[in-house]
Parts: sequence; structure tokens; C-alpha cells
Amino acid sequence: MASNPGPLTNWPWQKLGNVKYMVLSPFVANSLYSIMSKEERERDVTILYIYPFFLWRMLHSQLWISFARYQTSKTNHRIVVDKGIEFEQVDRERNWDDHIILSGIIGYIAVMYLPWAARMPMWRWDGLVLTILLHTGPVEFLYYWFHRALHHHFLYSRYHSHHHLSIVTEPITSVTHPFGEIIVYYMLFSIPILAMFCTGTASVSGIVGYITYIDFMNYMGHCNFELVPKWVFNNFPILKYFMYTPSFHSLHHTKFRTNYSLFMPLYDYIYGTMDMSSDKLYETSLKGRKETPDVVHLTHQTTLQSFYHLPPAIASLASKPYSPNWYMWMLWPIPYGFMFLTWVFGSTFTVERNVFDKLRMQTWVIPRFSFHYSSSRQKDAINGLIEKAILEAESEGVKVMSLGLLNQGEIFNGNGELYLQKHPKLKIRIVDGSSLAVAVILHSIPQEAKQVLLIGNLSKVSCAVSKDLCRRGIQVAVACKNDFYKLKLQLPTELCSNLIFSTSHTHKFWLVGDGGVQRDEAQRRALEGTHFIPCSQFPLAKARKDCIYYSTSAMIIPKALQNVYSCENWLPRRVMSAWRVAAIVHALEGWDAHECGDSMLDVEKVWLASLRHGFLPMVAP
Repeated sequence: MASNPGPLTNWPWQKLGNVKYMVLSPFVANSLYSIMSKEERERDVTILYIYPFFLWRMLHSQLWISFARYQTSKTNHRIVVDKGIEFEQVDRERNWDDHIILSGIIGYIAVMYLPWAARMPMWRWDGLVLTILLHTGPVEFLYYWFHRALHHHFLYSRYHSHHHLSIVTEPITSVTHPFGEIIVYYMLFSIPILAMFCTGTASVSGIVGYITYIDFMNYMGHCNFELVPKWVFNNFPILKYFMYTPSFHSLHHTKFRTNYSLFMPLYDYIYGTMDMSSDKLYETSLKGRKETPDVVHLTHQTTLQSFYHLPPAIASLASKPYSPNWYMWMLWPIPYGFMFLTWVFGSTFTVERNVFDKLRMQTWVIPRFSFHYSSSRQKDAINGLIEKAILEAESEGVKVMSLGLLNQGEIFNGNGELYLQKHPKLKIRIVDGSSLAVAVILHSIPQEAKQVLLIGNLSKVSCAVSKDLCRRGIQVAVACKNDFYKLKLQLPTELCSNLIFSTSHTHKFWLVGDGGVQRDEAQRRALEGTHFIPCSQFPLAKARKDCIYYSTSAMIIPKALQNVYSCENWLPRRVMSAWRVAAIVHALEGWDAHECGDSMLDVEKVWLASLRHGFLPMVAP
């Protein structure tokens, strides 16, 4: 929102939320009816092109979002700005598709009621030439002066400041404007289209091509990484005045009073508003710089729908905790197609880049879903991918790597011990984060708890939590006899009295691991008001409304940790899993030990270190 919102700031359908697409339904229905009800010689098929073009613009936008986020997370040609993208920007830019809905409405009205727009041919050369001339002249010229006017205090505070709240731009930043401002832009861009109509040179491909060109250049200019090769300007020097670059427009978002042009810097040169550092920033960004992260978090996708929650996927979904959405099933071929492609290429990919003071972090994703990890046939292949990622990080100079979710499974690779056995001279530290996860769980258990029930599969974390509780004099009841005997062998004789075998489900506090208790029927046996505390990296399905469910082990991150604009799986905003935080603390403290296999760091030492660096425990439910 602008600092002092003026008239026509809000979009007409703003309060409709995701239902806003229904405003197009009367036009789509009317177009289908007009085609079906008329005889063949009376039909105007032009109207049938509008909705596919609407879908193409949506797809074009999404491709730019994914491409830009993937490229900027790798940092090679990122335009360096001393700031990051945050959740506030993602929320502000959620309405990026409003202008596409508006263009769809305008298109339907034009074809239905304007005789010029009816029965257009597919292609005309003269219409293309006219469009090029009018865009280069009137459109670019008028936009330049309108843009300068928008930077006057009166208009800037009421309209354009909304757009400039985004210092670090994304492709969709280009179309994040108040309603009134977009109306003026559409009036400017309609000049070549109206001219084609008036001269009888309009064509379907001419209009589609011109609007696609505007979208492409808009998104390119705001993508925040340099992609225009230098040979373009070396071979065609005059293009310097007729085609801008992402670095050119990035300076406008950091300095505000320079580089006002739309797509052609010509008018900035003419009127003296060209930023003198434009060429230098272009060459610096194009040359790129390889940033070596200090910490890498290696994770994987969970369900097929989790694909859409990756940061380079659907921005609005990635900015919220993961939860299945029924409408995402309509796009089921996409994750399957992605799964096939990653299966072919078989390597990790970078999805996020964060900064914590001088510490640089990245998130890498193994191209597999949770169900792959349960297949014995996939075990060697996935372990090979994890090992490849570790060696790649080692060669790049990464200091610490955390193994997230099933990448550290005890049965799968011995909590990461497999990789140390194969490569005992690794300089990179492998961290499974179990010590901090244990600390978070221990500090989550209410002080009044005198007895807890350990249920589900036994793990490294649940074993450590149980042993620590026994040392504190809290009785641990184990629901599985084999797990009871296994734990008993690990306890000193004087503490064994605090460990009991119990088939009762009347305990108020449950420590829940993976396994059968994840299913509804196991939870049904609990008493009303039972506290379910997960020892797993995966959350419990909430089968009871009368019980209390705790989050998986996680901590609130400090404000100094920047460029955080997506949620980690099902966790709330600006909350990270303890397994991931542990690696950050490990690097900050400069600890030299691995934490994988059976080894664990001092739980209290890790807990105090995380608090010292600004990480905070989540408030218990």
C-alpha cells in the first residue's frame, strides 16, 4: 500500500480473494454461447482466443517467477543489493495477476462490442511495423514523462511508492501497482493496438505478440539477475539506447531518481536522467561472482503437492506453511513431469539463499519425494545423490551441511554415518541436528510432567530425550517391549527404575515418534487433554480436537537472518526446524566435530549457543 493511498488504489475485486477469477466467468460463458448458438458463417472465432491468451500470460508470469528465484538463489549473476526479499514483499505482490484479469475483461468487451476487433486475421506485417513505430515513439516517450511525474511527491506518496517498497525486485514486482496506476499504463499500451484497429491492420498475432513483448520486458527488467549477453551490445551498439537490462532498472529501484525509461534508455540519455553507474553495474553483474555458502541445508520434497511450496514455485504458497490444497490436484502432471526430469538429470538443485550477518546459507533439494525413501530399490540411488551433494559442497568450500528430513534416516544411512565411513577425511562438517532437536523437545515438555509415554518408532532423538528425562527423575513409560529392553541397556543401573514398560494409554504426555501412532486409531486411545509432543521431523496428523498438539522441533529465527520469504515445510513464517538451526549454530560457533551416526554434541551447550545467537524457542501450545 502507498504511504498515503489516493483514489482508485484498491482493485475492484480485492475483497474476493482467490475467487476473483470468477469475474471472468460471465464473459467466458457468453463467448462459448455465442459460438455454439450462431451459424458457422456468423461465428467470430476471435473471441475464443482470449481465454487461452489469458492462460498463456499466467504461465508466462509463473515461468519468470520460477526462473528468477532459481537464478538468484544460485547467486552467480545476481544484482547485488544490500537487502533481501521478505514476507511483507511477497504479501504485497500477491495481486500480480490482477492486471491479467483486467486485460481479459477488456479483451472480451472489445471483441463483443467493438466492430474493429471482430474477425481479425491471424497475421499482418503492416500492423507489426505500425506497432514498433508507435511503441518506440509515443508510448516510450509518454511513459517516461508519466513515470517522472509519478516520482513527484504528490503522486509518489499516493500511488507509486507502493511499487518502490520492493528494493530487491522480482519479475512480478513489475506489475504490482495500484489500480489507478495500472489503468494509465493500459491506456499508454493501448495506443499501438487502437492504431491497428483504426487503420485496419490489426491481427491476433500482432496484439498477442505486442502484449507478450511488454510482459517479457517487464519481467526481465525486474528479475534481479543479469542475463543480457555482452555480445548483443558489442555487435549492435545502437541497442544500448533501445533495450534496457535488469541491472539498468535495478538502479532505479535503489536510487529512485534515475533510469526512468520503460524499456528503451533513449529518453534517459536525452533528458539527462541516465545513471552513470549503469554500465559498470551491468558488466559487474554479467561477469558474476561465485559465492560459496558457509552452510548448506540438504532436504527433499515430501508429497507431490509440496512441489508447489518450493520457493521457486508458487510464491504465495511458498510463503505459507505447507498444507494440501484440493485445487492443486488439478495440476498433478506438473510434479510428475518434474520428477521425471530430475530423475533423468539426477542432481540436487538450489532453492533458497539466506544471509545471517556474514554467514551465507543455501538450501539444496534432493530431487526425490518422501515415498521414494520408503522404497528399498531407491536406497542406493538416493544415498548416491546425498553423497554427491556432500562432495560437491566439500569441493566448493562449504563448512557445514545439515541433513534434513529423511536424508539422515537411521535405517537409510545410519544418521549420516555412512558418508563419513566412505570419506573419513571430509573437511565439511556433517550435522544431523539431533542435539538441538533433543534440547527443544526437553524444553517443550511442561514442568508438571512427572511421567511421559514413549510411543512410535525408536530413534536417535527419542532415545536421547528418554535418557535425559530418566536422569531428571521423570518416569518414561515405553509402549513397545523391544524398545523398552533396548533403552534399558543404554541406561545406568541406578536410572533403570525410571524406565517402565506400559501398554496403558492413560498418560497425559506422549512423546511420539514415527510409526503407527501417526494414524488416527492410535491417537483415539488417548485421554482428553493429552499432550502430543513429536520426536519426529514430520508433524502428527491432528485426529483429536480435544487434545494438544506440539510442533516438530523448531526455533524462531532472529531478525538478522535475512532474505527469508518462504516457510520451511509446515512450520510458520520465520521459524526453522531445529535440525536446520543446528547447522547454522555449528558454523557460527566454529565447532569442528561431526554430529551424525551415534555421536551427539552436548545438548545444553548447543541450546545455550542457539539462544546466544538470537534463536528463540517457539511458544508451547
